[in-house]
Amino acid sequence: MTENEIANIVWDICFRIHKVLGPGLLESVYEEILTYELNKLDLSFERQKSIPVVWESLKLETGFRADFSIENKVIVELKSIGEINPVHQKQVLTYLKITGLKLGLLVNFNSSLLKDGFQRIANHL
Repeated sequence: MTENEIANIVWDICFRIHKVLGPGLLESVYEEILTYELNKLDLSFERQKSIPVVWESLKLETGFRADFSIENKVIVELKSIGEINPVHQKQVLTYLKITGLKLGLLVNFNSSLLKDGFQRIANHL
């Protein structure tokens, strides 16, 4: 499965969740439902995956936690905030650089229209 195919699946799931529940819930609610939907599709994913950061000979076991790593190809970062700031986009790009993955999805469920809160972030894709 390609990064784009995974992104399309995540978009479809997030769109359905947003259409039914709308904005305004805690991020953890959306995360739990996305987990449920990904399990139904039998996709390989890790939730709250701890990603180490290496600096010279120092290895920090938990540099960050990815909300989702799907098929070891796509990182998904969920938000439920007023608006996405440039730092959130940079956060996902940094995750991609550290992991060597090529595609990240930044999803803000607190947007009136999900298309305004859904961003693809590429790392040499």
